[in-house]
Amino acid sequence: MKVLDFPLAKITIWFLIGVLFCYYSQPSLNIALSIFIIGLAVFVLSYFLNKRNKKFNSFFGLSTYFVSFFIGVLTLLFHTDSLQKSNYIHCTKAFETPQTITFTLREKLKSNSYNDRFTALINTIDGKVYSGKIIVNIQKDSAGNPIIGDIIKIKTTLQRNSINKNPNQFNYSKYLADKQIFGQVYSNKVEISINKNVKKNIWYYSGRLHSRIVRNLEKSNFNKGEMNVALALILGQQQDISTEIIQDYQYSGATHILSVSGLHVGFIMIFINFILKPIPNTRKGSFIKLISILISLTFFAVISGLSPSVLRSVVMFSFLAIGNHLRRSGSIYHTLLVSMLLILLFEPYFLFDVGFQLSYLALFFIVWLQPLLKTMWTPKYKILTTIWNALTVSFAAQIGTLPLCLYYFHQFPGLFFVTNIVIIPLLSFIMIAGIIVMIFAVFSSPPILIIGIFEKSIYLLNKTIHIVASFEWFVIRDISFNSYYLLTFYLFIISVIIWNKKRDYNKLVFFLISVILLQISIIYTKKEVENKHELIVYNTKRNTLISERKGKEITLFTTDTISKNTILNSYLVGNFSKLKSTQKIKNVLFFNGKKIAVIDSTGIYENKIQPDILILTQSPKINLDRILENLHPKIIIADASNSYAVLKIWKISCLKKNIPFHSTSEKGYYKLN
Repeated sequence: MKVLDFPLAKITIWFLIGVLFCYYSQPSLNIALSIFIIGLAVFVLSYFLNKRNKKFNSFFGLSTYFVSFFIGVLTLLFHTDSLQKSNYIHCTKAFETPQTITFTLREKLKSNSYNDRFTALINTIDGKVYSGKIIVNIQKDSAGNPIIGDIIKIKTTLQRNSINKNPNQFNYSKYLADKQIFGQVYSNKVEISINKNVKKNIWYYSGRLHSRIVRNLEKSNFNKGEMNVALALILGQQQDISTEIIQDYQYSGATHILSVSGLHVGFIMIFINFILKPIPNTRKGSFIKLISILISLTFFAVISGLSPSVLRSVVMFSFLAIGNHLRRSGSIYHTLLVSMLLILLFEPYFLFDVGFQLSYLALFFIVWLQPLLKTMWTPKYKILTTIWNALTVSFAAQIGTLPLCLYYFHQFPGLFFVTNIVIIPLLSFIMIAGIIVMIFAVFSSPPILIIGIFEKSIYLLNKTIHIVASFEWFVIRDISFNSYYLLTFYLFIISVIIWNKKRDYNKLVFFLISVILLQISIIYTKKEVENKHELIVYNTKRNTLISERKGKEITLFTTDTISKNTILNSYLVGNFSKLKSTQKIKNVLFFNGKKIAVIDSTGIYENKIQPDILILTQSPKINLDRILENLHPKIIIADASNSYAVLKIWKISCLKKNIPFHSTSEKGYYKLN
C-alpha cells in the first residue's frame, strides 16, 4: 500500500497545512472557530450520507480534509499564549515600570559568562494572576544556586525580546516567540526572594534526578569535560559543553549525536530488549516487555528534560513497541505520521523547531532512500556490507537534511561520511556503557572501573571528532541559500528518487518540471540580487560600519581598517553578495540622489551642506539644536558607537524639531533603498 493511500497520511498533511496557514496568516480565533463548527456539521452530514450511498465518498473525503485543516489552525491558535488574556504580554506596565513579579523556575538553560539562565512560568504580577513563559537571567556570584521548582519573587521590569539589530542575523526574537517566550528578567541573587515551598511537578523531579546523577558522577572523579559530553550523549543535556567541543562536532558533521534523537532512543530500546530477552514471547511475556519498554522510555524522557527531539523519538519508538506487541508489522511511514500528529496536537510550535524538522527529515529519508542506495552495490564480505550500510544510512540522512542545513546554517561538513563510519561503532559502545553508568548514578556513585572505561571512550570519541574537524578545508562555509532554493531543491531531490525507484513517462515529466523550477529559482534569485541597490547603517559599538550595495557588489565604509567581520559576513551570505572594496568613511556620501552627511568624533561639518540624511557616530561633542537649524536634515541616524547619554539628548532635540530620529541601539540597523 502506498503511503498516501493511508487515510492518516492525508489527514496529517492537511493538519500540517492548517498549522502553517495559521502561523503565517494569523487568522482570528472567532472566525476560525465559526468556520470549523460549520465544517464539522458538514463532515457529520457527509459521514451519514456516505454510509447510505457510496456516491458521497468524495464529498466525505473533502469534508474530512477541511476539518483536518481547521483542526491544525485551531490547535496553533489555542497554543499561542499571546492570544490568552491572562498572558503577561498584555500587562504593559510590567514592561514600563518595576513590578513585583513571582515566577516558578522550569528548566535550566546554557549559562553565559555573566548569568545563570532558566526558563520560568509567571505566577503573578503586582498581586494579579498572570501566565506565560519567560527567560530568567540571574547574575553569577558566590551565593547558592536556585533550583528547578523554586518560586521566586522579585521587583523588576520585564524586558521584551530584542529585535535583530543587524541584517540577516539569526532571528533570536522569533526563535523565542516560537517557544512562546516574549520577555526576560535580569537580576542578581541579592534582589530575589526564594519561597520556602518548592513547586514539585514532573519538571522539578526531572531536575532533581539530573542533579543527583551529576553529583554522583562528580563523586566518582569523572573528568568534567568528558562528563559534560556524556550528559549530552545520554541525556541530551548540552548546557555545559565547551564552545570548542561543540565547534569540533559541527565541523565534523556530528552535531546530531549531541542532540538525543532516534539514534539514541533506538540504542536504548535495543539494550532494553536485550535485557528482557529471557522473558518468553507469550502473551503475558510480551505484555511485560511492552510495559517495561514504555516505562523505560518515559523515564528516559523525564531525565532528558522532555526536549522536542526526545519526545518525538520516545513517542515514535513507543508506537513501534505497541505495534510489535499487537503483532502488527505496520509501515514505518505510518508510525512516523502517527507520532508526528500526536506530538503536534499537544505542541504545534514544535513544527517550527529546527531540531524537530531535521530529525523527521533524516528519519524519513533513511527509511525511503537508504534501501535504494543500498542496492547500488552488494559487497562480498560482511565487514564491507556493514560499512556500506553505515555509509548509505549516513548519505540518505545527509541528502534529506542538506537543503535545510544550508538554509539555516549556510555550511556543509564535507567529511560527514568519514565521521559517521568511524563514530557509529564507538557510539554503540558508549551508549551501552553510558546507560549502565547513568543507572548506577541514579542511586549512588558508579564503580571507578566502569567510570574509567566510560571516560576513556568519551575521550577517544572527542579526540576522533577533533581530528576530523581539524581538516577545516573540507568544511564549506558561507553558502548563500534562500527559501526559493530550499523548496525547489527538495522538489528536485524527491523527483530524482521517485524517478529512480520506478522509471516511467509521468515520473520523467515530474523530474523535468523540478529541474525547470530549480533553474527558475536560480535565475529569479540572480535577477533579484542584481536589481538591489541599498545603503545600510549597521548597529556596531566599537566602530562605524556603512555599506552600499549595487547588485552583488558591496562597498564598505568604516572608521576601522577591518575589511570583513561577522556582522558584514551575515549580510554578504544572506544577499548572495561579495565585498568589492573597503574605504574610510567620508564626511559626505551620495546615494540615489540623496546627500548624506556624517559627523564623527571630531564634530567637524560644513555649514553649506544641506543633507537629506545626517549620520552621527563616535559621540561627537556638538550642539545638535544648532546643527538642525543650520543643516535642516530630513532624518537623523545615530549608530551604537554613540554613548547612551548622548543619544537621549539628541532624541529630545529631534522631538522638539519634529525630525525623525533613528537610533540603531533602539531600532536596529537603518536601510535606505
